[in-house]
Amino acid sequence: MAKIRYTHPDGSETVVDVPEPNSVMRGAKLNNVAGIEAQCGGSAQCGTCHVYIDEANTLPLPPMDEVEDDVLYGTASPRRPTSRLSCQLPVSDAVDGLVVHLPEAQS
Repeated sequence: MAKIRYTHPDGSETVVDVPEPNSVMRGAKLNNVAGIEAQCGGSAQCGTCHVYIDEANTLPLPPMDEVEDDVLYGTASPRRPTSRLSCQLPVSDAVDGLVVHLPEAQS
């Protein structure tokens, strides 16, 4: 189980325990974290689970594949160097303490 911190655009935070083998997106949905729509259900097709990884992150995250990279060009909020789709971020003990920032809009 990993603690994931979701930082909202207003600066407030929601911290939840997310068990394996969920994704950061699924953890948000299971815990009613506002700001993650996930319209495609986690298949990396819609971009409505867009997050910004905290710039101070040193936790191991999987590399971005071509599909995720392409989808991130069509998100409602601007793409940044730290942009990821939260459906593509698996939860494990290795990412305990991960901080993600939620964008202003998802759709």
